[in-house]
Parts: sequence; structure tokens; C-alpha cells
Amino acid sequence: MTWLVVMFDLPVLTKPERKAATQFRLMLLDYGFEMSQFSVYMRYCYSSAQVETLCKRVEEALPDGGRVNILQFTDKQYERIISFHGAVRQPKNRNPSQFNLF
Repeated sequence: MTWLVVMFDLPVLTKPERKAATQFRLMLLDYGFEMSQFSVYMRYCYSSAQVETLCKRVEEALPDGGRVNILQFTDKQYERIISFHGAVRQPKNRNPSQFNLF
């Protein structure tokens, strides 16, 4: 079981650049990613085949310009993320249950 994180910094100075960046974010949502931060999206994957498929789809949807990185990590690493909301430490992340995946 693997987590995929797509992190990006896309140009948004012109109207076509803003449109391309918005379409990229919407594509990530369509493929089941959830926004962690404005330009950081995460998705839980249950197989390496699914990871490969999603990486290929992200690559095919890349807009011109900017930077996009895809990070993969395990469930155990996900559980060790330390999160803060303001100055308040948030509870530990929990892996989604099978019910949440569908």
C-alpha cells in the first residue's frame, strides 16, 4: 500500500496559465486525489499497478511550464507525518479504511 503525493508550482501570471493550472488541479481531484495544501495533493493507492497508472495520467496532463513532483511513501511513513493547524498539533494520520476507498 502506497501513498502518492503530487506537489506542483505552476505559473499563473496569464489567463491561459491560470486556466491550465486550474485544469491540472481539477484533473487530480477527478482521479481521486485530495488536497492537502493548495499545491499538494495526496492519494492512497492499493497496488503498484495503480501507482504506475496514476503517475502516467499525471504525466499526460502536465501543463507547460512550472514544476511537478510525485512522491511515493508507505502507510507506516504516512502514519508518522506530524501536522499542525496554526500552532496546534493535530492527531496522527490514520490510513483510510476499505470503506473510505470506495
